Amino acid sequence: MATREATWAYRDDHDEFARTFYRRFGDGVVSSIGIGTYLGDPTDERDASYHDAIVTALESGINVVDTAINYRHQRSERVVGDAVADADVDREAIAVATKGGFVPFDGDRPADPGAFVRSEYLDTGLVDRDDLVAGQHCIAPDYIDDQVDRSLTNLGLDTIDLYYVHNPETQLKTNSPEAVYDQLEATFEQLEERAAAGDIKHYGVATWEAFRVAADHDSYLSLPEIVERARAAAETVGNAATHLRAIQLPFNVAMADAFTVESHDGAEGPQSALWFAHEAGLDVFTSASIMQGQLAAEVPDDVAAKLSGETSAQRAINFARSAPGVTCSLVGTGSVEHAQENVDAGRYEPLGADAFDAVFE
Repeated sequence: MATREATWAYRDDHDEFARTFYRRFGDGVVSSIGIGTYLGDPTDERDASYHDAIVTALESGINVVDTAINYRHQRSERVVGDAVADADVDREAIAVATKGGFVPFDGDRPADPGAFVRSEYLDTGLVDRDDLVAGQHCIAPDYIDDQVDRSLTNLGLDTIDLYYVHNPETQLKTNSPEAVYDQLEATFEQLEERAAAGDIKHYGVATWEAFRVAADHDSYLSLPEIVERARAAAETVGNAATHLRAIQLPFNVAMADAFTVESHDGAEGPQSALWFAHEAGLDVFTSASIMQGQLAAEVPDDVAAKLSGETSAQRAINFARSAPGVTCSLVGTGSVEHAQENVDAGRYEPLGADAFDAVFE
């Protein structure tokens, strides 16, 4: 797993970056730009491109890699594992994050997806039909426990540094919010046990809509409630403190809801997801930081003028990692050229708090 000593040594080896490039995460430090592995066809050619891009980024100063078991039908996890092993970097200097929730195929899309899910998950008893939503999503404790094992194998790791429950708001399509919170608490208990066993170091919740929409939205989940459920899970298991450490959500120039929508009850009233997470001691990892490539072409002129960077992608990255409470902004990195461009964004200071606020005036 990533350790305090190794991550701080990694930071010291890469002192060419701006002062705030590395940020605290747990007892270590991580780069404020991370590697995303969501996009791309499930092909050997794409695997090779990802591998080289990840190795380049790891050897150049980025020490956060994010994936999920369903990304590219488990290929992304396997490529991440190979790249972490092949890079000339101490494994203990790298924070590896993955996710479980969506039922993954294996290597490619089967001719009959429904038959695959039935034979691999339903008929074997790994998934109860009542827990499967939209034929593809499950966050029940036994299922997530199985997915942790599969991810450890795919990644070739003894410990996953950050394991997310993936898009739990999907469960709201057929279940009540209270039922989803109850299932999350049960799954958190399972993850607390895996943390106590050393299989994961931290866990979190990765979302698309849940934390950045209004409280009356159909996809809304309350961060305060999730924190309370995690605390209850830790107490049930007998852990001294919860291992809930982070959330992931989209944040970029065009999707700034996590900063602007105040839908989570704080001590002094409603707060945005970013502010609540910051005050609750949760790290925030932003996804879609360049809007899945769209902001690489152009950032709005009035915003771009306030941001540092030589390219639109760099300016968009520096916007995302300027937001209060953000630990790391994840960027899809499918080529060596993109990896180097993303690394170079870290040579610029992000906006300070006042300058960031001014973007919204």
